[in-house]
Amino acid sequence: MKHLLKPLLHVAALSLGLVASAQAQNAICYNCPPEWADWGTQLRNIQEATGITVPGDNKNSGQALASLAAERQNPVADVVYYGVSFGIQAAQDNLVTSYKPARWDDIPAGLKDADGKWFAIHSGTLGFMVNVDALRGKPVPQSWADLLKPEYKGMIGYLDPASAFVGYVGAVALNQALGGNLDNFDPAIGWFQQVQANQPIVPKQTAYARVLSGEIPILIDYDFNAYRAKYKDESNVEFVIPQEGTISIPYVMSLVSDAPHADNGRKVLDFVLSDQGQAVWANAFLRPVFASAISPEAQSRFLPDTEYARAGTVDYGKMAEAQRGFSTRYSKEVH
Repeated sequence: MKHLLKPLLHVAALSLGLVASAQAQNAICYNCPPEWADWGTQLRNIQEATGITVPGDNKNSGQALASLAAERQNPVADVVYYGVSFGIQAAQDNLVTSYKPARWDDIPAGLKDADGKWFAIHSGTLGFMVNVDALRGKPVPQSWADLLKPEYKGMIGYLDPASAFVGYVGAVALNQALGGNLDNFDPAIGWFQQVQANQPIVPKQTAYARVLSGEIPILIDYDFNAYRAKYKDESNVEFVIPQEGTISIPYVMSLVSDAPHADNGRKVLDFVLSDQGQAVWANAFLRPVFASAISPEAQSRFLPDTEYARAGTVDYGKMAEAQRGFSTRYSKEVH
């Protein structure tokens, strides 16, 4: 019996070793959707370059933050990607920990937490992603005011401002464009109340495919998604920077506190700031945190700088502080 048991135990030990090895080459990233910002390509590159497999994850920023909070005592994620205000909130709530990745010193001071609890990897400018064919002959809207016109009834979409970061960015952008500020969201709330007459579509997750299909002809979204649709998916899509103005916003990443695969998480964070990682963002029409990664070809596909002159910035810390209050008010007064 012993002579049979010994090889069986050896096989079992090998199997356990293989499982442990496989698990050691994994990392979990919350809110890394393959269809958003070309995370699909980035995740494949991470696997090829480091051997670390990172599954896609379709949470939005708010859902990612809520999951981190719910799992505080038993973390599941290793790294997290989200809008800057969620990164600031996660740091304040001690859901993420300090890590200063490779090229830390090259990241501009305003685009990273001093203690390394979050840092920008790229940014986007908010506007209108428009499927021109789906407008059925109607003019491409050029302003926030245009979206209130009855002719666009049933054609407008925006991600849930109370949950998805891009939805909140849209609220901040239009609020600022219409004369409000981070202490006064009355203009945004008023606009959202008025646009309900046009029966908007309000998904919680990325709606890229729904724009390409024509289900949502006009989506309040980032420039990089519109450019991807136009140049990579060869759809008749245009990006519009509203006449009244908009904002540009960074997206950031963090290492999760007590991450189960922290070493792998650190390698992932290092990779997205590497030349190869930054090139993925640039080729997906995002503004990488290191501008040198943008090729002349990618730069030529952006709208002219004269259009981007209408895009401003905001105080990210104050934006984070205002988010919960706005979300509560939006939920009560609009939905």
